Amino acid sequence: MTETDRAKYRPCVGIMLVNGEGEAFVGKRIDNKEGDRWQMPQGGVDPGEDLDTAMLRELAEETGARPDHLQILHRLPEELLYELPEELQGKLWGGRYVGQRQYWYLVRFTGADSDIDLDAHKHPEFCEWKWVEPELLPEMIVPFKRDIYRTVVEGFRDLL
Repeated sequence: MTETDRAKYRPCVGIMLVNGEGEAFVGKRIDNKEGDRWQMPQGGVDPGEDLDTAMLRELAEETGARPDHLQILHRLPEELLYELPEELQGKLWGGRYVGQRQYWYLVRFTGADSDIDLDAHKHPEFCEWKWVEPELLPEMIVPFKRDIYRTVVEGFRDLL
């Protein structure tokens, strides 16, 4: 992929946050317009920010998880790409991107459920959260991200 092509995709990190039982964290987005859709934490990488820092920041903003409750287990080596459906292109992220290119992390959460705080950030993204079996993740996400979730689950399967 050329740098011009890469520039069309928002740089992003995604996190499969798992508890001691190997279940994955999912949150229901506050702005969810498609019914009962859940997603794992994810977010953009700020200019000049390294991937690990972006991942920890996103987890803190979206889940309230503190670094001392997190153990980074693995990062998939390749970027995963998805494109937004046509009806969303030009509407998200100021119309600058056609999709996202994501680096995915597997992170163990060592805190208690009471340490999750969806209101930790001034602009919460999730209104509910729960732990689920990783195999269920692809069916819980919006359809245009399902292939990414299948790849993530398969990529981390042996580490769960």
